[in-house]
Amino acid sequence: MESITIKVDKAFAQEIDKAMHPHYSTKTEFIREAIRDKVKEIRNEHIRADLKKYFGKSKKKTPLHEDRRIREQVSKEYMKKRKSE
Repeated sequence: MESITIKVDKAFAQEIDKAMHPHYSTKTEFIREAIRDKVKEIRNEHIRADLKKYFGKSKKKTPLHEDRRIREQVSKEYMKKRKSE
């Protein structure tokens, strides 16, 4: 495991203390979770941007009742691909 040191203002450190209780026992645990959430958010933004490129690109028009099924299938395949990367 790699160690990372950060410095924050005293007021911000106190705000972290207030926010973390009673859900987290240490600041480290709280900050790790916050970083994980942010990384996941950024990854999801990239996925949405990648998917957005393909909207409206199809030459063939599908009936409305098939759209949802197709979107779900494509999403599952895309998420499988992204998880394996």
